[in-house]
Amino acid sequence: MIWKRNAPNYPLDPATQKHLPWLLLLFFGSGCAALIYEIVWLQLLELVVGSSGVSLGVLLGTFMGGMCLGALLLPRVISPGFHPLRVYALLELGIGILGAAVLFGLPFLADFYAGLFRHGIFSRALVAGVCLFPPAVLMGATLPVAARFVESTPRGVSWMGFFYGGNLLGAVAGCLAAGFFLLRIYDMPAASLVAVAINVSIALVALVLASRSAYRAPAACSPEASTDDALSAGLIYLAIALSGLCALGGEVAWTRLLSLLLGGTVYTFSIILAVFLIGLGIGGSAGAALARSSLNPRMGLFLCQMLLAGAIAWAAFLIS
Repeated sequence: MIWKRNAPNYPLDPATQKHLPWLLLLFFGSGCAALIYEIVWLQLLELVVGSSGVSLGVLLGTFMGGMCLGALLLPRVISPGFHPLRVYALLELGIGILGAAVLFGLPFLADFYAGLFRHGIFSRALVAGVCLFPPAVLMGATLPVAARFVESTPRGVSWMGFFYGGNLLGAVAGCLAAGFFLLRIYDMPAASLVAVAINVSIALVALVLASRSAYRAPAACSPEASTDDALSAGLIYLAIALSGLCALGGEVAWTRLLSLLLGGTVYTFSIILAVFLIGLGIGGSAGAALARSSLNPRMGLFLCQMLLAGAIAWAAFLIS
């Protein structure tokens, strides 16, 4: 995020601050449910699409693309006048409903489409991606809701870092629980229903917190930015987008390579996802700590990307 120097610096309301630890717990549960869905959806896609490589590509592309679109659309679609925690509760309920619908509706829809049009693997993958996209959009909209609740203050921004870290920690717990417990002992419907139960519980707690906390919509502001600042920000966003492209491409390649070593099972994907998320959490925390004292963050981004290129090459060499 790019924070304006002339942004208002209001202190956090004591009543709002009291509910922030609960919101951190909600984000832990949200991340846990999201990764349970992701592990289950990979297994479901492999049954529907019939190719592990295409299934993984569809899953990651739909999951990340939907979350990105949800984060971008929320500020433009939902009015800031609504209480953020009520919106958050509705989003979690929607995720639970759509998660259950995907589980029971995707195989039927894919079989119907294949039987009607006699299309191949990529058509089935397209249908599957369309089905997974709506819940991913709702997942991506949850963090901007929290941003509205904590306000744009230094203390609020620090809580946003806690929310992101809690969400990643919950995601690690979710992918390990799904891969090594829920799908090993039970089955895909049981794992999906556990995730749905988590979503419903989060929604109920968020509604209770909303009834006990006041919310004041922020005043509209129109920050002025120079052409040079806009160009610089655009280049930074482009660099981050390319970095994300390489990261997800690396995850797909590493999954394929490690599947040859460890076997193409749900355990392999769960381990890779857990390590990937743990690395993101550690790197994000370290980057946030360094950014506080860095005088040239652009040079830091450059060095990080150069080190990342070497690390990816070294990891590919060791795996191969």
